Amino acid sequence: MANNSYSGVKNSIVEANHDGDFGCTLKELRSLMELRGTEGLSKIGECYGDVHGLCSRLKTSPTDGLSGQPADIEKRKTVFGQNLIPPKKPKTFLQLVWEALQDVTLIILEVAAIISLGLSFYRPQDAEREDCGKAAGGGDDEHEAEAGWIEGVAILLSVICVVVVTAFNDWSKEKQFRGLQSRIEQEQKFTVVRGGQVIQIPVAEIVVGDVAQIKYGDLLPADGVLIQGNDLKIDESSLTGESDHVKKTHDKDLMLLSGTHVMEGSGKMLVTAVGVNSQTGIIFTLLGAAEDEDDDDDGDDDEKKEKEDKKKQKKNKKQDGSIENRKKAKAQDGAAMEMQPLNSDEGADAEEKKKSTLPKKEKSVLQGKLTKLAVQIGKAGLVMSAITVIILVVLFVVDTFWIQNLPWVKACTPIYIQFFVKFFIIGVTVLVVAVPEGLPLAVTISLAYSVKKMMKDNNLVRHLDACETMGNATAICSDKTGTLTMNRMTVVQAYVAEKHYKHVPEPESIPASVLDFLILGIAVNCAYTTKIMPPEKEGGLPRQVGNKTECALLGFSTDLKRDYQTIRNEIPEEKLYKVYTFNSVRKSMSTVLKMADGSYRMFSKGASEILLKKCYKILTASGESKVFRPRDRDDMVKKVIEPMASEGLRTICLAYRDFAVKDGEPDWDNETDILSGLTCLCVVGIEDPVRPEVPDAIRKCQRAGITVRMVTGDNINTARAIASKCGILQPGDDFICLEGKEFNRRIRNEKGEIEQERIDKIWPKLRVLARSSPTDKHTLVKGIIDSTVIEQRQVVAVTGDGTNDGPALKKADVGFAMGIAGTDVAKEASDIILTDDNFSSIVKAVMWGRNVYDSISKFLQFQLTVNVVAVIVAFTGACITQDSPLKAVQMLWVNLIMDTFASLALATEPPTEALLLRKPYGRNKPLISRTMMKNILGQGVYQLVIIFTLLFAGETLFDIDSGRKAPLRAPPSEHYTIVFNTFVLMQLFNEINARKIHGERNVFDGIFNNLIFCSIVFGTFIIQIVIVQFGGKPFSCVALTIDQWLWCTFLGFGSLLWGQVISSIPTSRLKFLKTAGHGTQKEEIPDEELEELDDMDEIDHAERELRRGQILWFRGLNRIQTQMDVVSAFQSGTSFQGALRRQASNSSQQQHDIRVVNAFRSSISLYEGLEKPESRSSIHNFMTHPEFRIEDSEPHIPLIDDTDAEDDAPTKRNSASPRNASPAPPSPASATPPSGSPTLSPASPNQNNNAVESSNHLLPEATKAGETPVPGSPLHSLETSL
Repeated sequence: MANNSYSGVKNSIVEANHDGDFGCTLKELRSLMELRGTEGLSKIGECYGDVHGLCSRLKTSPTDGLSGQPADIEKRKTVFGQNLIPPKKPKTFLQLVWEALQDVTLIILEVAAIISLGLSFYRPQDAEREDCGKAAGGGDDEHEAEAGWIEGVAILLSVICVVVVTAFNDWSKEKQFRGLQSRIEQEQKFTVVRGGQVIQIPVAEIVVGDVAQIKYGDLLPADGVLIQGNDLKIDESSLTGESDHVKKTHDKDLMLLSGTHVMEGSGKMLVTAVGVNSQTGIIFTLLGAAEDEDDDDDGDDDEKKEKEDKKKQKKNKKQDGSIENRKKAKAQDGAAMEMQPLNSDEGADAEEKKKSTLPKKEKSVLQGKLTKLAVQIGKAGLVMSAITVIILVVLFVVDTFWIQNLPWVKACTPIYIQFFVKFFIIGVTVLVVAVPEGLPLAVTISLAYSVKKMMKDNNLVRHLDACETMGNATAICSDKTGTLTMNRMTVVQAYVAEKHYKHVPEPESIPASVLDFLILGIAVNCAYTTKIMPPEKEGGLPRQVGNKTECALLGFSTDLKRDYQTIRNEIPEEKLYKVYTFNSVRKSMSTVLKMADGSYRMFSKGASEILLKKCYKILTASGESKVFRPRDRDDMVKKVIEPMASEGLRTICLAYRDFAVKDGEPDWDNETDILSGLTCLCVVGIEDPVRPEVPDAIRKCQRAGITVRMVTGDNINTARAIASKCGILQPGDDFICLEGKEFNRRIRNEKGEIEQERIDKIWPKLRVLARSSPTDKHTLVKGIIDSTVIEQRQVVAVTGDGTNDGPALKKADVGFAMGIAGTDVAKEASDIILTDDNFSSIVKAVMWGRNVYDSISKFLQFQLTVNVVAVIVAFTGACITQDSPLKAVQMLWVNLIMDTFASLALATEPPTEALLLRKPYGRNKPLISRTMMKNILGQGVYQLVIIFTLLFAGETLFDIDSGRKAPLRAPPSEHYTIVFNTFVLMQLFNEINARKIHGERNVFDGIFNNLIFCSIVFGTFIIQIVIVQFGGKPFSCVALTIDQWLWCTFLGFGSLLWGQVISSIPTSRLKFLKTAGHGTQKEEIPDEELEELDDMDEIDHAERELRRGQILWFRGLNRIQTQMDVVSAFQSGTSFQGALRRQASNSSQQQHDIRVVNAFRSSISLYEGLEKPESRSSIHNFMTHPEFRIEDSEPHIPLIDDTDAEDDAPTKRNSASPRNASPAPPSPASATPPSGSPTLSPASPNQNNNAVESSNHLLPEATKAGETPVPGSPLHSLETSL
């Protein structure tokens, strides 16, 4: 064919070595790619003749691709650019230091320290010294008095220390994120043809002139022109905002753009623009230019982040691709920085930023609980510190001016101010100790550490919080193929020429004519990207490349001693007349060949029970075809297919059909006609063995209280057999297995609407869902998540690999995509990518998730003990002795070990198998259990008793001078040093206690497995010795004797002994203990809203308050709208009585109000821009406008069914163009969609359609035109008004 004209190309490539000797320039190619559709076609026709002309200009062959010689590749990179966009420089350490300095409490401390520093240099005349009151005197030693500046400097230094440590943590965190980012990028490969060989290369290595193979599920890494395509449909919504899939053919549209998704079909493309010159790259460059202009602008950071995010998307297929939507996000509030933190290089500080600049978003279950807890503790600390300051000031004033009866002398003013500043500093230190700023740090450290370690366990985490959600998972819906099984398919049985072979037959036993037909059908009707390659190691198994089911068939042809490759060489892909690629609606694949005599022959393969229904003949042993009646078919199902399936085999039917010349060319677009009247060639049974480690992993899950369900497209007998092998089904269990159709029948009411109550009857016992469509998977996941049957709300994890699994992966609490078999679309919708596609890696993820949760609880248990004790000591000490026993600098040191070091030590505990022995915590489990509360209070009591004993009786016990009632600049005392030292040592030993939170006895269990913990505890102890022995004035310490040290250590060690006493007291006896650290409680929100909130995945308290205020106003508006709608109801002639009857049964005002609340809640978000960015991704547009509906061969089983109205609603809202995103609610008129519109277009002004959520079961079935029931629809309004 075209091969001959390119024979010279390969040789000519190397000679040329100077720039621009390609037949077209970078600029020409860029302008070519900016054209769309027919414009592009005509431009190629004008300038290059056709695509082959363009290939020869770019010195490449459409069949063999580039030569792949390094010199040529390098030259292309220099002329046309590389396929990557240079990443943004990371934040420097100084920038991070500056960010850490923004902390309010630290700023207050700095100011106080500077004032104190300034005042310490002021020296009043000695004469007036006495007149300023007793407290001012006492500093006899002049040298001591001059050392007043030390405290101020020490506070400043300790602030610097805290800031540097925080900045270092941020920096290392960012480094980890960058490492993760590059790991994700390295993993991403694309298939190209070079030197006639099909190879996979990293996306960054793609150059202009490469011939790339594209297939279903790919995210295109560069711009290109279609060379050859089969049934190719592209989702270009990420670039154009148009959600309809664009069909790419030679006569209509050739242009393929980077960042768009292949939703169906396959093909080859010639790469014409890469990196910054591709369409996506140009958008980044524009963003970059905009960013440079307003460098000082506030929104700059967000812009950079957004740009960064988009850069990643170009280099990193797993990114979101949806640029248009991101631009909207930007327009709506600069909230683009909320984009998945892990995917942006800026991930680290996006996290920090989120904490500081956005209204508190409860991003994940854990962070919600923590934020709430931290705020509560902070408030308490603030109150305590304020009271402390007030009491100190009042005592001082009363003592000086009342009891000593002194006048206010002008010269004494600075001394009095110094006292007040000292009191203020004490107050601030109480606040610093009380505010647990270590909490967010502990979460981030714990998550970042876990994410890094999970990489080793084959879990590549894309969204940080997924890791922690996984610990609460109560259900896993897993695919079968590749996850539970090895995804290494082989044909083990066959039914061919009327004979059932239990093993692969010998080629001699099959009639030659049948065999030739069979091999031809297998060779051309398997994707040409699928191959069997020789094994990598001698004696190994041959490598399977591409679709594994097709690999099994190709392997079958090899077993029959025939070579499929010779047929493929005779009939290259370009010669295939038409290809109907596999998709979830067809469940089959067909290839049409044009024969020499002008007739057509079509080969089909697909699920046996589906394809056999379309067969009316079957090939016999003689090689002739005979009639195949329904009766014969039932026979075959019973005798061949069911026995195969019950052994866990997947059955595939191969068939063909001839179209005679005399009938003329068939109408290829009428698939139902084309795919009928087939002749059955054979049925094969394909085995996919269960992975050896899966049954054990599933047992662990069941023991850990997690239900595993299998959702598969396979036939129910196969599914049941595999489920039994895995241990999902055990003999004697009372569980059910359903097929997709039966499942749908059971969950829908007469009108075909899905009802939650019906799902609730099924899902608790459902273990296997077979022959399920992606929609069924989505429905099941949504049903389980929304269910309220069981007291504990379900947290669902889902695995998926296909493009159409996107909706279910998005809906699930945690979506796992397959790293090897998964398509890019699935990876993009997921939270965690399983790099080895193995179910047992999910169990590891559960372990790590639970570990994160426990680490945070350990840290809390430790931190709160210190908080409580330090605050009470400072407070009572200040009130009784007019001076805090723990000085500001000492408090800052305690704060540092508590917050930063402890969070590092406790957040990096490695997980143990024991974590899998308990049930999941669930969404509403408080962070601080009663056992933990018992430990906190118990340890607090012990520490307070010791500290107060030392404080008020220490001088007599140790026979030293009392440190109480010391004057303003008195030197440090042994007494207070002992108090401080004992306090710190008690914290250190209590840190070991904090390692166990479930009341275990052995707190040393596995302590040496965590080197970080050991080194931190040991390091803190060393530093403490240095501080006490050599800290001197700045730390208000005096060197202690060995005796005193031993006593302090003994008292500290006492906390370990006391810990044993506490764990002996049964928690159940202590009725007064309360839990703490709940998330947002259910009681605070009506149930109906909860569903909403879970859909939004984020609860914004401020927003809820605002909304409540506006509900009344909105209700009024709704009434007017309703009356207008009644009119339109009559106009559209809907049955009035029907609506009345339906309404009568449940027309309570309350329900109406809830609906209004929901409608309002979903009307226009007051923080439109801050909504969950994922909801803007292209996969959602795919859900909203399923394109498969049109060519659906079966009677209307929509791909995405009516329930998805609920999910679409936020999508429609979010993808509404920015002009609709104004914060005014829609006017009544605009809220009524034109009746009969099949679906709302993304830019529909009706942003009020989430109300469907609660009223779903009341609405009549969508009208015949297939319109989505929305509150604007006449019936809804009738119901509302009644």
